[in-house]
Amino acid sequence: MARIGIFFGSNTGKTRKVSKMIKKRFDDDTMADPVNVNRTSAADVAKYQYLIFGTPTLGDGLLPGLSADCESESWEEFLPTLADVDFAGKTVAIFGLGDQVGYAHEFVDAMIELYNFLKERGATIVGAWPTDGYEFDHSEAVVDGKFVGLALDLDNQSALTEQRLDAWLKSIASAFDLNL
Repeated sequence: MARIGIFFGSNTGKTRKVSKMIKKRFDDDTMADPVNVNRTSAADVAKYQYLIFGTPTLGDGLLPGLSADCESESWEEFLPTLADVDFAGKTVAIFGLGDQVGYAHEFVDAMIELYNFLKERGATIVGAWPTDGYEFDHSEAVVDGKFVGLALDLDNQSALTEQRLDAWLKSIASAFDLNL
């Protein structure tokens, strides 16, 4: 079994695309294939000590799910199934997709939902990311002056995605026991 699990929620497929971009940087012993949260179980997540969770922000700063008009279930419906998973001793990194121009007042807000949920259950969250280089009005996902995870804007800054992914993965490498 791979050492790192990568799970994502998506609506348009962009978060899936980024998850695959992350996976391509690692071999199968290091990282499992990315899994959509609407196709997995809490037991599958619980198997991993190291986890990467990805989410877009939809609507008014929402996690993807049926109430955000997604076509299928996603994080909104999956998070409650994780309520009994003990995340103590688990290391989690979060990445989020958003549109800092069209939704400047709630840029990548959904990341804070995952962050708070995991923090409350004892997870060690790594991968805080600087807000430099972004232009947005407000984000709930900014804690102590940094995003709680990697913020990506494929709508307005897609040319920076690869560079940001590489830098972020290097920043979490030691916490994930990776040699990058």
